[in-house]
Amino acid sequence: MFGKSTTTLIATSRAVANLPRISELLGVSVAHRWSVRDASSCGGVIAWGRKASASRASDFAEHHGLPLLRLEDGFLRSVGLGNQEPPLSVVVDDLGIYYDATAPSRLEQLVASAHADEQLSRNLIAAWRAARVSKYNYAREYESDLPARYVLVADQTRGDASIRYGMADEASFQRMLAAALVEYPDCTVLLKVHPEVMSGRKRGHFDLAALAKESRIQLLGEDVHPASLIEQARAVYVVTSQMGFEGLLWGKPVRTFGMPFYAGWGLTRDELPAPGRRSPVSLENLVYAALVEYPRYIDPETGKLCEVTRVIEWMALQRRMRKRFPATVYAMGFSLYKRAIVRRFFQGSRVCFVRRESQIPSGAMRVLWGRKACVLSSEGAMVVRLEDGFIRSVGLGADLVHPLSWVMDRHGIYYDATLPSDMELILQNSYFDTELLARAQALRERLVSDGLTKYNVGTSNWQRPENRASHANRGEISQRVILVPGQVESDASLAYGAPGICRNLDLLRVVREANVGAYVIYKPHPDVVAGLRREGMGEIEATLWCDEVLTDVSMGTLLPLVDEVHTLTSLAGFEALLRGKKVVCYGQPFYAGWGLTEDILPVARRVRRLSLDELVSGALVLYPAYVSRVTGRFTTPERALDELLVWRESGESSMPWWGGAYRFLVRKILCRI
Repeated sequence: MFGKSTTTLIATSRAVANLPRISELLGVSVAHRWSVRDASSCGGVIAWGRKASASRASDFAEHHGLPLLRLEDGFLRSVGLGNQEPPLSVVVDDLGIYYDATAPSRLEQLVASAHADEQLSRNLIAAWRAARVSKYNYAREYESDLPARYVLVADQTRGDASIRYGMADEASFQRMLAAALVEYPDCTVLLKVHPEVMSGRKRGHFDLAALAKESRIQLLGEDVHPASLIEQARAVYVVTSQMGFEGLLWGKPVRTFGMPFYAGWGLTRDELPAPGRRSPVSLENLVYAALVEYPRYIDPETGKLCEVTRVIEWMALQRRMRKRFPATVYAMGFSLYKRAIVRRFFQGSRVCFVRRESQIPSGAMRVLWGRKACVLSSEGAMVVRLEDGFIRSVGLGADLVHPLSWVMDRHGIYYDATLPSDMELILQNSYFDTELLARAQALRERLVSDGLTKYNVGTSNWQRPENRASHANRGEISQRVILVPGQVESDASLAYGAPGICRNLDLLRVVREANVGAYVIYKPHPDVVAGLRREGMGEIEATLWCDEVLTDVSMGTLLPLVDEVHTLTSLAGFEALLRGKKVVCYGQPFYAGWGLTEDILPVARRVRRLSLDELVSGALVLYPAYVSRVTGRFTTPERALDELLVWRESGESSMPWWGGAYRFLVRKILCRI
C-alpha cells in the first residue's frame, strides 16, 4: 500500500502529524511536511478523510508524485470521544475512504474479495455482542424502560460528511422516519437524537418539538451506549450512521436511506441503488473486511500493533468495570490528594465530593474510606468502602504514592472480621472454574518468582542464619526461622480484626515464649520505619524478644528465607502463603479461617475449605480493581504486575514532587505527639 520508501510518511496537517501513536498505528514514521527535506524520498502522504486539510494533502501528493493515503477512525475507536482521547484504531485507504460511496475505496475491494476464515468473523460477532462494545464506549447503557415493541431510527448531526458522501441529503431523514412509521405500524418509533442536538449545540434533521406530540414517536436524546437499544429493537433505520453496521452485528434487519459502507451488499434493505462495484456478499465477508483487514489496531497498554480481538477484550473490561456503580456517587471525607484517585477508580460514574452526609440525596450511594462511619439516613442507602489492594505500588501509601489497585466493597471491608465483606462472600460462595484457577496459579507463581509484594520497598539483602543459635536458647542450633511482621497499631485492621492480642510487642513476646528454640525476626512496619506512623507501644524493646530486627529488607526478599510467619492481621501472612510458608494467625485477617492457616481465634462464619489458588482467585482477581499507570484505565492483575516490574526496575521516584516536604511535616507532628 505504501510507495517506494516505507520509512516515512508525510502529513501536511500538524494535527495529523501529531496524532498520538500514529507512527505505531501505521508501522512507519510520520513527519510534518516542513520537517522533511526531500519529500520525493518518502513513501507517501497521509490525509484525514475528506476534510478541508485533505485537499491540501492531495495537492501536495500530486505535486511530488507520491501516493495519497486517507485515514479515518476505525469502527472500534476508543472509550472516550474523539476530542477526549486518540484512537485505538484507524483505517488506511489508498483508493478513497469508506464513507464516500461516490468513488471506489479499499474497503469495497476487501469486502468484495472472498475470505476463507468465516469462523473468525462469527467469533468476532459473538465477541462484539458479549463485550457490548461500539465505536465509542464511555456512555452507560439506557437504564429506563424501553417500549415493548419498537424500531430504532438514528438521526445524525447536520453537516456530517458521511451524509453527503453517502449520497444522501436532509430529505433522506424525512423519508427514513416516514418509512419506519409505515413499515412497522404496530411498533413505537424510537428516534435516537444526538445529545448535542437535544442540548441545542448542534442541529439535527427533525423538528423535535413537532415530533414530541406524535404518540407513536419516542425521542431519546440522552447520551447512552447503543448496545441495548439495538439489541432490543425489531429493526434499525439509518441514513449512513455506523449504528446500521452495528445493527447487522446484532442480527437486526437494517434499512438504509443513504449508501454507507455496509449497504449495497445484499445485507440491508436499501432505498438507494447500490453502486455497480457492490454485489451480494455474506455478513462474515463484510465483518472480516471491516474489522480485520481494513483497520489497524494498537494495544492501549503496550503501544504495539495488535489484533481486533485484543481491543475488544480490553474494551469489554472497561465497559464491565464502568457499569458497576450508579451514574452518580457521593464521596465523603477524602483529601484533595485522594480525590483524583477516587475519580480514576470510579470511571463511568460522576463522583460528587461532599463534606457532610446531609449533602447526600436520599438513596444515593455513599463512598467512604475504610471503616469510616456513616449514618444511613434513608432506607436502602448504599455504601462502598475503599481500601488499598494487595498489589499496590512501589512505595508507601503513607508517602502518597498512587496505587495500582484498590478494593471497593459494598458489604464491609476485608480487614473487618466483625462483619461479612465482599471478599468473604466471594471466598465463601464463588465457583472457581479451572480457567480462573490456572490464572490464579500463574499470578501466584509470578509474584513469587519476581519477588513482588504490596509495597515493594527495601533494598538490603539478608542471609538465613542456618548456623546461629537462637537468642532465647544459646545452647541449641536454630532449626526454624520465624518472621513476626510489625503493624501500625492504630490501624483499623487491628481494631476490627484482632479481638485478642493487638500490640506488636505482645505478639512478639507470645511468639518468643512459645517457640524457644526458633530464630525469631521482627520486621517493623515500613510506615513506622519511614517515620510516617507512630511506633507501637513499647516497640523499642523488641530486641528483648527476638533475635534480629530488620528494617530495610523487602518482604519479597525475606519471605523465601523464613520457615514461618506469625502475625496478627498483616498482609505478610497472605504473601507468605503464596510462598508455601506456614502461617499462624493471632488475629482474624481475610486469609484466615479457610483451612490454609493455623488460627488462634477462628472466625466462626468461615466454614469453607479453600485451596491456595482459590484464595488467590478471590483476593487478586475477583475482589480488587486495577487501574493502569500507562492508560489511566482499568486493567488486569497480570498487566498490573507488568507495570509494577517496570516501575520497580526504573528506579524512578515514587512520591509526588512535594512528597518529601509532606514526609518531613508528618515526622515533625509525630515527634510532638
